[in-house]
Amino acid sequence: MQLYHFKSTVCAALLAAPTFALADEDADQMVQDALPVMHYTCASIAEEADGDEEFVVIVVRKMTALSLHNRQINIEDHAATDEEKAQLREAFIAALSEGCAADKNALLGGVVDNAVKSTLGL
Repeated sequence: MQLYHFKSTVCAALLAAPTFALADEDADQMVQDALPVMHYTCASIAEEADGDEEFVVIVVRKMTALSLHNRQINIEDHAATDEEKAQLREAFIAALSEGCAADKNALLGGVVDNAVKSTLGL
């Protein structure tokens, strides 16, 4: 099973991540939470998840939160309505799927960061 088959499970990952400035202590904790999962590739996350879609969502959410924090992005600046947020989710899923389809051995954190960047037009 490959990551891009998890489309329905990562839909909320982009918008479920923190969308506000974090205090230094909170930011440090977010980094500590993300570090243990940064080794995954598109292929290895699917292999380790072995059908556990929630596991993939949790990992992608941590990586997405870190990407948004590192880029100092507030999602509310890019999408205010439910419709706009749904469009961002769809664009994020497409970018994530394309990134993993292009290189199943790519580090997932890089694919997530590129998906955030392209989704938000950065």
